Amino acid sequence: MRILVIGAGGVGSAVVPIAARRDFFERMVVADYDPGRADRAIARVAGDARFASARVDASDTAAVEALVREHAATHVLNAVDPRFVLPIFDGALAGGADYLDMAMSLSRPDPEAPDERPGVKLGDEQFARAPAWEAAGRLALVGMGVEPGLSDVFARYAADHLFDEIDEIGVRDGANLVVDGYDFAPSFSIWTTIEECLNPPVVWEEGRGWYTTPPFSEPEVFDFPEGIGPVECVNVEHEEVVLIPRWLKARRVTFKYGLGDEFIAVLRTIHKLGLDRTEKIHVGGVEVAPRDVVAASLPDPATLGDRMHGKTCAGVWVTGRKDGTAREVYLYHVVDNETTMALDGSQAVVWQTAINPVVALELLAGGTWAGTGVLGPEAFDAVPFLDLLTAYGSPWSMREG
Repeated sequence: MRILVIGAGGVGSAVVPIAARRDFFERMVVADYDPGRADRAIARVAGDARFASARVDASDTAAVEALVREHAATHVLNAVDPRFVLPIFDGALAGGADYLDMAMSLSRPDPEAPDERPGVKLGDEQFARAPAWEAAGRLALVGMGVEPGLSDVFARYAADHLFDEIDEIGVRDGANLVVDGYDFAPSFSIWTTIEECLNPPVVWEEGRGWYTTPPFSEPEVFDFPEGIGPVECVNVEHEEVVLIPRWLKARRVTFKYGLGDEFIAVLRTIHKLGLDRTEKIHVGGVEVAPRDVVAASLPDPATLGDRMHGKTCAGVWVTGRKDGTAREVYLYHVVDNETTMALDGSQAVVWQTAINPVVALELLAGGTWAGTGVLGPEAFDAVPFLDLLTAYGSPWSMREG
């Protein structure tokens, strides 16, 4: 296996030391628009000859294809934000490589009823290209981060081993992370956070299919484990809701994120001021996208680890029946920032995202997971993944009731 990682930000950089402890691959090339960032990413494992750096424009399909061919990459791991999904996705196929991402192609709200019905859903443009991947005998494993990714693996495990009938699969994400010295400092890409939080959330129901609600709808308090405690969660647009129903049977699928009142208020203000727009405007003789200005004004999430304290939890709450008896479980994965900083110098949120595609790549390398076309994590047996995640030293847990 020869892996091309595109993107040397927080997640792409965190992939490097996690993968370096494993021996399933021959080569890993980390590429970024800024070659200095790619160099710094592989400097984490100085002396390991398997790693190299390169420059690439992730918006250029031909450039991605050329880099795949130059390095004879067998697998491309997309670690940049989702606006670059399609050129990387297409470039990997053109170059003859398999593909993994952690966020899918962007949605576009319905122009007439955005809070009632979806327009173009997350991943629709990738699934539309599935026949080309199948014809080429290549695999695109989409949504293989933590959420989506590990959450989808949890859903598959619950469907296979814990339930006979499922009423709801609800992804619930919460944290008690604090960043010292900042009034507002998101722990993940603000560009992506704005995208998923301000778009109309998608819900799936049996008999109705996919529909949308207003942003931040249906608040509920969810009690997160391992000392995080109760956090108010709201509906947020996320890939699990479009992935899970394609493979698993449930009466309802939701995604709710613990944002907090202050975070929601900031996002609403950003929207009111038009600072969430991606269309460029003229400012002082230059053209700039307002959302890019917001992102540039905030600290890089990858640099916040030494100021962060607390834990983050990704999990799936499932209700239904087993052997005729009602059952409710929460399958989850908790990561402590102190632990990930000591181990790899990566803050908890990006580290928790990065470990999952590395586990998936190892399963693909050994042939434990295999397939062609455009597939989500739900299409594969969950047990080998969860066993290997535990073997990486990052166990998952389950709470009954």
